[in-house]
Order: sequence, then C-alpha cells, then structure tokens
Amino acid sequence: MDDHNDGRQWDGRERRLLDRASARARQEYARAHGMLMRKPPLQRWLWIAGGASVLLFALFAIYVAILFPLTPGIEDVKQARVARPTVVVSSDGRELASFEQGVQERVKLSQVSKHVVTALIATEDRRFYEHHGIDFTRTAGALVATLKGDAQGGSTITQQLARNMFRDEIGRARNINRKLKELITAFKIENTYSKTEILEAYLNTVPFLYNTYGIEAAARTYFNKPALQLNETEAATLVGMLKGTAYYNPVTNPERSLARRNVVLAQMLKAGAFDENRYKQLSRRRLGLHFTRQAERTGKDDHFTAYVRRWLVEWADKNDADLQQDGLVVQTTLDYDLQQDALRAVERQADALQAIADVDWAHSWQLNASQPQTYVSMRENVTPFEYFWQSHGDLLNAFVRESGEYRKAVEAGDKPETVFKRLKGDREFMRNLKIAKARLEAGFVAMDPATGEVKAWVGSRNFQREQYDHVSQAARQPGSTFKPIVYAAALEKGIAPEHPYLDAVTSIRFGDGTVWRPTDMSGTTGRRLTLRDGLVFSKNTITAQVMQDVGVAPIVKLAQDMGVRQSKLAQVPSIALGTSPVTLLEMVSAYSTIAAQGEYRHPVFVRRITDRDGKVVADFGSQQPQRVLSQASSVTLLDMMRGVINRGTGTGIRYRFGITADVAGKTGTTQNNADGWFIMMHPNLVAGAWVGFNDNRVTMRSNYWGQGGHSAILLVGDFFKEALNSGKVSADALFPGGQKAAPVYRREEAPVEEDIEEGGDMEQEGGPPQDEPIGPSPDQAPMPEPPPPPDAPLPPGQGTQFPNDA
Repeated sequence: MDDHNDGRQWDGRERRLLDRASARARQEYARAHGMLMRKPPLQRWLWIAGGASVLLFALFAIYVAILFPLTPGIEDVKQARVARPTVVVSSDGRELASFEQGVQERVKLSQVSKHVVTALIATEDRRFYEHHGIDFTRTAGALVATLKGDAQGGSTITQQLARNMFRDEIGRARNINRKLKELITAFKIENTYSKTEILEAYLNTVPFLYNTYGIEAAARTYFNKPALQLNETEAATLVGMLKGTAYYNPVTNPERSLARRNVVLAQMLKAGAFDENRYKQLSRRRLGLHFTRQAERTGKDDHFTAYVRRWLVEWADKNDADLQQDGLVVQTTLDYDLQQDALRAVERQADALQAIADVDWAHSWQLNASQPQTYVSMRENVTPFEYFWQSHGDLLNAFVRESGEYRKAVEAGDKPETVFKRLKGDREFMRNLKIAKARLEAGFVAMDPATGEVKAWVGSRNFQREQYDHVSQAARQPGSTFKPIVYAAALEKGIAPEHPYLDAVTSIRFGDGTVWRPTDMSGTTGRRLTLRDGLVFSKNTITAQVMQDVGVAPIVKLAQDMGVRQSKLAQVPSIALGTSPVTLLEMVSAYSTIAAQGEYRHPVFVRRITDRDGKVVADFGSQQPQRVLSQASSVTLLDMMRGVINRGTGTGIRYRFGITADVAGKTGTTQNNADGWFIMMHPNLVAGAWVGFNDNRVTMRSNYWGQGGHSAILLVGDFFKEALNSGKVSADALFPGGQKAAPVYRREEAPVEEDIEEGGDMEQEGGPPQDEPIGPSPDQAPMPEPPPPPDAPLPPGQGTQFPNDA
C-alpha cells in the first residue's frame, strides 16, 4: 500500500516537473518571439535567415564528418588504386588475355604539349593554381545557373581526377551524396599531390572514347602523333571533347567538334595564350583529323583474343562498361587444350610446307618428292626462292613499286624512277621484301557443330609477325571446298545421289550466245558418273552440269543460309567451282551446318560475361538453331563426303595420319596452286585449314604439294590425330549411318604426275552476257583436285581408273 502511494507521489512529481519545463520553454519562446517581432521587418528576416543558416551549416558539417571516412583515404590516394581489369579466359577458366594495359601510355607532363595544358586550364579550371581542390566561386556559379535551368558543371580538374581514379568509391549517380564524396576526395588529392602531379595524373587517365585513355593515346588515335607534338588546334580539339566525348567526337560529329574547338580557342585567347590575330587564324583551320585506332592487345594476345577484344570494345560501348576498371570476366568458348593442338599442328606442318616451297623454288628443276621430310632435310643447303626471283623479275619489280616505302617516297615528291632505283639498290630492303613475299601463311579454325562454339583458332603462323587474320579477315577463293554446297542444293531439289551425268566437256550456253566450257586436266572418260562420284572425285565437268540443273541463285541462297554471311557471293555460274572469295570462318561454319544435319548456328566465341562478384552480366551460350537444309539431304551429303575421305581426294587422312573415326570432308585448290583448302567434319568437331601466300601471285611450284589434299590436309590431319589420341574428341562418335573405318597401313602415294591438277577451262563464244556475268577468265579458273589413290575402288561400271579434278 505504501509502495503504491509512493508510485503515485512520484508520478505526480514527474508531471509537475514536466509542466514547469514546458512553461519555461513557452516563456522563452514567447520572450524570443516578442523580441524578434519588436525588431524592424528587415532585421527580423535577417535573424531568421541567420539562424536557419547556422542550423543548416551544423547539419551539413555533421553529414560531411560522416562521409569523410567513407571516401578514399590518404593511402588510397597515394597508391592511386590500380583498377581491376577485364580478363579473357578459356572455356575452362585459364587466362588468355586481359585489358590491364588497354589503349593507354602514361607520359610525364614534360612529354605533353604546352598547348594541351594551356587549353585544359583555360577551359576546365582557370583558377586551378589558386584553389585547393574546390573552386567555391565556380561551384556557386554553376549552382545558380542550374537553378535557372541552364545545367552547368562546376567540377575542378582535381574533382574530375577524383572521379577518374575512384569511380566505384565515388559512384556515377547525379546526386548531392556523390558530389560531396567527390569534393572530399579532391581535397585529399590536393593535400597529397602537387599541382604538376595532379595535371599529369589527370591527363594520363582521362577517357577519350574507343577504349582510349590518356592524352598520349588520344593524340595517336585522333592525330597519329605523340602528345608532345600537338599544336594549338589539335590540343583544343582534344580538350574540347572533355565536355562530352561522344557528343563532341571529331570522328562521328566533326561539325560539333569544330565548333567546340573554337570555343576552347576563345578561352585560350582570354587566358593570354595568343593574340586576336592568331586566334582568327587558328579558328579558320580544319580539324586536320588523322584517325588511327590503336592496337588493343598485350604480349599474350593471339588472333582469337584480338578478335574478342575488338568485339568487346563495341560491346562495352553499348553497355556502358569500363574494360579497364570494371573487373569483368569474359569466358570464351576456346578449348585451351585443342588450341594448343592447333598451334602445334600449324607450326609443324606449315614449316614443312615452307621447306617444300623454299626447295622447289631454289633451282630450275623440281624435286618431286611425296614426303615433306625430304624437303626439310635439303632446306639448309639451298637458297630459298632463288630461282623464283630470277625467273620472276617483272613481279619483283612490281612488288617494289607496291611497297609502302615506295609509295611514301613518291607521295613526298621524289621521282618514281629515282625511288625505284634507290630501293632496288637497298640490300636490306630487298632482302626483307623477298622474305615477306615468300613466307607461306596458314589459317585454322575448329567449331562444335552442336553449339556453334569456336574451339580453336589460329589466324597465321606467328601472331607477332603476321597479325592479318586468315580465319576471319582473309577472303580467298575456296575452290572445290565450295562444291558440297552445290551438291546440297541438288539434293534439296530432289536429284538423287545415283543420278547419272556424262563425264564430258559440256558447253553451257547462255541466252546471248556466250558459252562456258569447264574442263578437268585429267581429261574425261566419256562415261556416265553418278552425282555422288562427281563430288567424291571433284569433277568440274559434273559440277558444272549440276549447277546448270539447280541454278545459280538457289546455290548462292543456300550458301548464305548455311553460313557464308559476311562475304558477298558473285551470282555467276563459275561460283559452283569456288571462284567467289570467302573466309575460312564462313566455310567452316557452313560445314558445321552439314555436320549438324542441316541446322545453322552462328559462330559463338564468347559464352558469358560476369562481373567481379561472379554475377552474370551477359550470356551468349545458347542459341536457337535455324533449319536451312533438310535432315535427309544433310545425312546423304555427309555420306557422299565420307567417300572423299575413303576413296577420293582426302584419303591422306586415313593413310598419312591413321585416323579411323567416322569423318567426312572436302579438299580444295585454286588456279596455279594459289590456295590450298581442306575442311573435315566429325560428329563433335568441324575443323578447316587454308594454306597459301598473302600475295596470290606467289604460289606453290609443285602441282602435287599445291593441292589442298596434300597441303591444308596436313594441318587438319595433324590436329585431329592429336585431339583423337588425347580423348578430347571421341573416336567412337558416329554420324547417322556411319561406322569406323578399318585401319589403313601407311604406303607410298601414286606418282606425282598422275596427281597434277589444272584449272577449269573457261571458254566463251561471242561477247559477254548483257544481264548475267559468267565468271572469270581462264587464268582465274579454280584448280582441279588430285586423283584417287591407285588402290581406291572405282566407280561402278568403269574398267579403268580416272584422276579427279577440282
């Protein structure tokens, strides 16, 4: 009871204390209010504004104090945190390349033109040397302008550097929180770096589009010169871009860029960089752009990663990604082990083919051996290509006149004959020219037909020496590797594999009287051959008749549907013999469509992209296939192309490399042995190779080794042998209706003379057709293929064996 009374007494006492405090507060408020109301109106509002300002300042100070430890520390500023670069990895996660360096070259401020520094300070921060990271005058002016509806930026150079150095910590959102972080970081930078160091750091990190960072890379990209050599207008152009790199891009928006450049020049005039007369002269100049996109690679790069880099730069531009700093992981489709197999195969076999070319062109006579090792053993005892240069003097002179050194000297005003004579007398120049022209090149690519994923990619024999990509860039005549598309169109039209054709020179007439007569060097048998054997033995005479039955347009349409989607195919009859240039990637893609039983999948080289935390940003792994060839036609075509490997022009796969897997393929050779092709299909992998010289006026001398069935086949056979032996590719996988072949014991080949190819003879009567071109002249016609081996089964009904042609 007493406790209860004490509780009530305490509650009463608390209420009385609260009442007294409330009364005092009301009295104080009333007194202050009364004093304020007794003052004149102007003083009254000044008192109110002052009190509110003090309150707001106190709140602002508390907020800044909270943010201060959340911004980069002094140590972070000193170390200038190294950004986490994007990395490119293989399908099993092994690093292939990175964007750590990017398109950037750091330089000292002394290596930058003084015009750049003048333009930068005059335009971006004219009180740069007076403030300590924050220009309060400019910030206030920008705030007032923004409130009036004219949004302006008030950032100093130091604030912009803070954003460039610490994008993640400061953020990119347009809000007060981000701005305060930027101000605090700028203050820390000013207390860590000197003004010179700040300018140097800024000019080395500022972005300039095209994955280009820093003034040195920008100078080389837009004006093809170092930053030290930039003149007033060039410096003004680059500094002018900083207001909006895309909007003022001199490449895509030259008029805007020119107007902005002149604004910068006007600011430089105000800063006293030059007088009025000089300003008028400079403002009338053109942009003088010399755009040269810089190489985006590191020492690890090869043709595949270089291709991925180019694609990634475009992807990053569209998706607002920073390849230098976002820490992305790009998982490609490349199989690291298969890539190593491909690299070794290209190196081994291309070196052997180079030895063959070197020895064959060393003397007036030919060796005519069928084993590469014979040539390899003789290579050191000859002068490579000595006879070629002796017998091709006019061609060598043409090479001199086509060289970059010759063109530059003539463009500079030197007399052509003087330049020519000087270069011909320059031993070092001539030696290097001959070596470059006589260097055999190669391309190789392998794809998974079930997914379209690229598993191996070798664009040349040596990326450091030859960066031109013979997989995706080089368009060459495919020769007879194009013929399966012609026969696929025939099957789609309902022509049966056993449909007979006469093996004879056929005159194909056009409405205007023009006649096309494709031939085979081996001559003709005068007998009837099936559609199947026309492909197996690569007969030009049969293929031309098939083309006539199907029509050019359906063949071109089917080729495009199957994967030849980059190169423009000429709609002429000779396309059936492979005269229209295409890339190796396109042809392997088309063969992948056959291996996938008529379903086209575009080549995939990037499977997915994840961020630094492992979250998937983009996924390219799955795609919906397109049915472009019926399954029945595909299965029949695969069976026909098995015959190429088992008894036709691709038998080297069996007897040279001992491959017994269920495979199908096609060889190809073009005029004068300029191009050697071979593409082979396995149920799990399709691989193709091209071999030749960059300049197709240089060719293999040997008709035997110039054939795709003896040159390019070496690269594919070597690769598949290793892939099958290692288990990366299943030796037991079968196409529909397929079976493993019996082992073939190594034996000597038929005499070289019996395998010589010759281009199809393109003859015309009358003038050229008015509405439809009929193809190349005789010297442009494709080369025929080699004959079947001596013990190959003969076509039904034949008593004597015939050689094949391409």
